[in-house]
Amino acid sequence: MPRRVISHPKLPAPMRGGAFSAGVEAPAGRTVYVSGQVSMDAEGNVVGEGDIRRQTETVLEHVKTVVEEAGGGMDDIVKVTVFIRDMGLYDEIHEVRRRYFGEPYP
Repeated sequence: MPRRVISHPKLPAPMRGGAFSAGVEAPAGRTVYVSGQVSMDAEGNVVGEGDIRRQTETVLEHVKTVVEEAGGGMDDIVKVTVFIRDMGLYDEIHEVRRRYFGEPYP
């Protein structure tokens, strides 16, 4: 069955030929898989280097763009996977996440 790839000019292209789409809408319903979102602008420039809050905002804005392009909203998200290299930044990351996600949190 065909899938619909979700893209938008505001989103950066996959880094170094990465094998992922910004978002894919599955044909069986309204499930959208979002992957590979990083803190880069549409030209491939890093956004917020050294500023985890700005990086988190950028990534979540990319996620929001993908979900909205599919006709949904941030409240429709049920799962998020985050990779944190420095757990000392955990609180700052979640401070930003709480501005994008309401309870119950994904």
